[in-house]
Amino acid sequence: MLKKLIAPIIVTVFTIAFLLFYFGLIFVLIPLSVVLRLLIGLIPLCLAGVSVFVLVERIKEVRSGEEDDLSNY
Repeated sequence: MLKKLIAPIIVTVFTIAFLLFYFGLIFVLIPLSVVLRLLIGLIPLCLAGVSVFVLVERIKEVRSGEEDDLSNY
């Protein structure tokens, strides 16, 4: 079971690291007001949250034994 979770966890960690790096760059490099930077910065933060949600769903899927989603269609 752990072998099936290694790749999604690694991909999620790298994705979140990239999105947080991007969020940091927005605050350093964009010469806008703080409010606009926060609004623009919310996009990568929301994407990081969605990545964590998808990872949690994948972990639940693997634990329940449901492997092939395409077999449902």
